[in-house]
Amino acid sequence: MSTTLSPPTSSTSSNSGSAANPSHSGGKTPRQAAVATAMSYAAKGSQISFVDVPAQDYYSANVFGKNVMKDRLPKSVYKSLMSTIDSGEKLDPEIADIVASAMKDWAMEKGATHYAHIFYPLTGATAEKHDSFLSPTTDGSTLSEFSGKQLIQGEPDGSSFPTGGIRVTSQARGYTIWDVTSPAYILENPNGATLCIPTAFVSWTGEALDKKTPVLRSMQALNKQAQRILKLFGHEDGAFVASTAGPEQEYFLVDRSFYYARPDLIAAGRTLFGSKPPKGQEFDDHYFGAIPERVLAFMMEAERELFKLGIPVKTRHNEVAPGQFEVAPVFESANVAADHQQLMMLILRKTAEKYGMSCLMHEKPFAGVNGSGKHVNWSLGSSSQGNMLSPGDTPHENAQFLVFCAAVIRAVYRHQGLLRAVVATAGNDHRLGANEAPPAIISIFLGDQLTDVFEQIKSGGANSSIPSGTLTVGVDVLPPLPKDAGDRNRTSPFAFTGNRFEFRAVGSNQSIAGPLVAMNTIIAESVDYCATTLEAAMGGDPAKLNSAVQSLLTEIINECSSVVFDGDGYSEEWHEEAEKRGLLNLKTTADALPQLLKPETVELFETYGVLSPRELHSRFETYVEQYCLSIDVEAALAVQIAKTQIFPAAIRYQSELAATCANLKAIGYEFDTDTLDAVTTLVKSLQDSIAKLEFAIADGEESEPMDCARHHCDAILPAMLEVRKYVDQLEGYVADDLWPLPTYAEMLFIK
Repeated sequence: MSTTLSPPTSSTSSNSGSAANPSHSGGKTPRQAAVATAMSYAAKGSQISFVDVPAQDYYSANVFGKNVMKDRLPKSVYKSLMSTIDSGEKLDPEIADIVASAMKDWAMEKGATHYAHIFYPLTGATAEKHDSFLSPTTDGSTLSEFSGKQLIQGEPDGSSFPTGGIRVTSQARGYTIWDVTSPAYILENPNGATLCIPTAFVSWTGEALDKKTPVLRSMQALNKQAQRILKLFGHEDGAFVASTAGPEQEYFLVDRSFYYARPDLIAAGRTLFGSKPPKGQEFDDHYFGAIPERVLAFMMEAERELFKLGIPVKTRHNEVAPGQFEVAPVFESANVAADHQQLMMLILRKTAEKYGMSCLMHEKPFAGVNGSGKHVNWSLGSSSQGNMLSPGDTPHENAQFLVFCAAVIRAVYRHQGLLRAVVATAGNDHRLGANEAPPAIISIFLGDQLTDVFEQIKSGGANSSIPSGTLTVGVDVLPPLPKDAGDRNRTSPFAFTGNRFEFRAVGSNQSIAGPLVAMNTIIAESVDYCATTLEAAMGGDPAKLNSAVQSLLTEIINECSSVVFDGDGYSEEWHEEAEKRGLLNLKTTADALPQLLKPETVELFETYGVLSPRELHSRFETYVEQYCLSIDVEAALAVQIAKTQIFPAAIRYQSELAATCANLKAIGYEFDTDTLDAVTTLVKSLQDSIAKLEFAIADGEESEPMDCARHHCDAILPAMLEVRKYVDQLEGYVADDLWPLPTYAEMLFIK
């Protein structure tokens, strides 16, 4: 199996050399060289070749999964592991040495020389610490070792990651703990391979310093409460009820020549400047369009690498904006899905580099075109009950489904502020609330069928369901299609889509762990409420179940119906209506993050053992800090690029215009100076706006976290936008050969 793409021989500057100095890159400016290199890569796309290998021959080939464990472990050890993985039973530490030995042998057969505990700190990124299997012996040779202790526990520095005050420099000890429920895997490199072991990351005091530990705790809490509902419906097999997730990943691809010519893309992940291209997405011709050859080659290789790691990617396509694409997996256990999502982002970025491109995960890398989300499809189920959010053909008769569905509605209604807070980042603020993504108002869409059922319940009892039906399009050669009972709504941030809920407000650059923790926990609390209410109403008499369910559903829909909305979430009318309904409209991260410290939020996480008050506060502190730091970086970049690239280019063009005007005037030619006057005015405005931004940056020395966040939101970001306004206007005047930055038209369309 091979994939080859010969890179072009030309090179491009990776920094911001003089925009008008033709001495760079063989007489070309850095931008001109970047364009030439990108076009050269695009032209070579047809030379990409593949050696086909059936996917079934390599799917999960690099995963220490159940099949591998069954073949390599003693039957009793394998059975013990499966009890933990499938049923949530406590892990027997006595089997660790046997598992470690088998895992080491398997990994070394695949070329691994090192193992790494993979963990997920509060940065939202993936962290790893590599150790060799080889240990020196006294006779000068080496011995390969990997013990159960080394498998179970690692010890990275606990104070070098964001901890929100849980750890300080003088208290550095932290531990990684083997997560047996997420399979180990081999990560290949041209020079070898590494055994990667997913782990939790906690402090010496046992507090969670990571994204994984709360996910596992929240899944445990949800299972405990869901078992109570199942027991009331006569299901007492105890099969673990797991939340499941299938996150869709949107991303942009740009040629790496452009990426290296844009300091803002390198350091901030988004363009801080750039005027709207003559053609954008207004023709709707990119969405589901034919995939460019180089992009398709990248997708195919990325999918092969993902398949080898057991990541079940299913769908690929062009997204709405030019240069934007999507990949989507099928459902997995929420914990495994979160780990796989982190791996997916890594593989996409690494593979893009091989094809001369950069993969941009920022929520809004290009202003004025569609941003990128990470729609997290969420459900819950067990091996015996299947998907518990599958309504069947007659949902009005499916009481168990209706209870779980009502629990979700109640959870979204009661904890809308928390759901908004867990998707609040500096990047996602550019996306939420625009006419391209779910608004910052959290509402829930049920569809025609379920809306009708719950309206019937509200009126005294459901007796029917809108049938699915058949769709006939009036062309004889086309077959009739099964028609869903309800439409979809892409403007809803939390939508029912047939057998799952889709949380559409998650940002493309986010870990899905935080949203999963929130969803699992709020729904655990709501299922707890439902179970407690039903148990009290039934008094141990199964015959009272139906009347108890009817009463519960009526109560929930009466209390929570204001969060159900099936209209246009992008419209101004919805903002007005939402305010009348009493729904929150938290437009920015600075508005949303305080929801994490609401007494009801603190009580929620503490009650269900997901996050202690200290752990929750640490996340609040960390996320506020990350918000401010992200804007600090962008503001410093905006000043630097505006001063060292845009201003010099504008001054040179102004000088050329002035010289031309003077020369023409000297020979008696009447010359219109409107363009010179406009450029002069814009240059002065640019200077003034840069000064205002620098003042806003210098003035932001607040000591309290929320004061800092508010200053960045209310002072620095508006000042950055003002600088951008004048830069983008200048782009429309300055001569093309003088403009230093690759343009939107170049970055979005040259593939």
